[in-house]
Amino acid sequence: MFQHDLLKGKRILVTGGGSGLGKCMTRRFMELGAEAIICGRRTDVLEATAAELGEATGASISVHSLNIRDADAVDEMIGRVFADGPLDALLNNAAGNFIAKTETLSPRAVDAVLNIVAHGSVYATLACGKRWIEAGHRGHVLSILATYAWTGAPYVMPSAMGKAAVLAMTRSLAVEWGRKGVRLNTIAPGPFPTEGAWSRLFPTPEIADKVEKDSPLGRTGRHEELENLAAYMMADGSEYMNGEVVTIDGGRWMNRASSMDFGFDLTDAQWDHFNPKKGKG
Repeated sequence: MFQHDLLKGKRILVTGGGSGLGKCMTRRFMELGAEAIICGRRTDVLEATAAELGEATGASISVHSLNIRDADAVDEMIGRVFADGPLDALLNNAAGNFIAKTETLSPRAVDAVLNIVAHGSVYATLACGKRWIEAGHRGHVLSILATYAWTGAPYVMPSAMGKAAVLAMTRSLAVEWGRKGVRLNTIAPGPFPTEGAWSRLFPTPEIADKVEKDSPLGRTGRHEELENLAAYMMADGSEYMNGEVVTIDGGRWMNRASSMDFGFDLTDAQWDHFNPKKGKG
């Protein structure tokens, strides 16, 4: 689909880039010539991913271990990244989510999601943005949403709140920072199966099958479809996009606003099975 050197010369930081969709998008950026920097909580996962992607693509990749919920740690890490040269783009991908009946959630459980999704994205965005603006360097922030950022969703209320906050941040700063050379955009993926998140959110084969069949296209997303969209939005040819949400879900959100409404059909025994420590946070 793309020229092999589409992203040559670009330095891209991916939060949560060690696994899942973050890993897939990082690999695609590297295949297209970008230098990748990935960060996350687990050093062993990051290093294994860097070794795998570096060998597969021959491109440069470096890792930084940190807690994305710690503002000082985020700013210090991004300072170290900029010390080696300016970033060109940030991909806010790190996220946390789980299904639960909202009335069982403790404040700690809510914070566990919001501190990653909302606060972590803001911390990384501000740390990059202030450096780009001070240096007069053009930059781009691309954030991963969910289609329920604008509809809300049962049983994943903290995630819906966090994603809505990221959308508000994106549109606010797209206007404020656009004239300073910094663009912000988002992608809202529908269901894209990954080994970890998929089993946590759709914990039985029957539920996963229902989610797949609810799409107008009758299937879930293929990773390369999301990867290529992210690559296009990182490329120079998309520079007139600012403050935009690009949805890639096969039309699912127009058919069913939430992937999580299967929760209405679960019994109390099934909820106890999925959340054996419900309310503990």
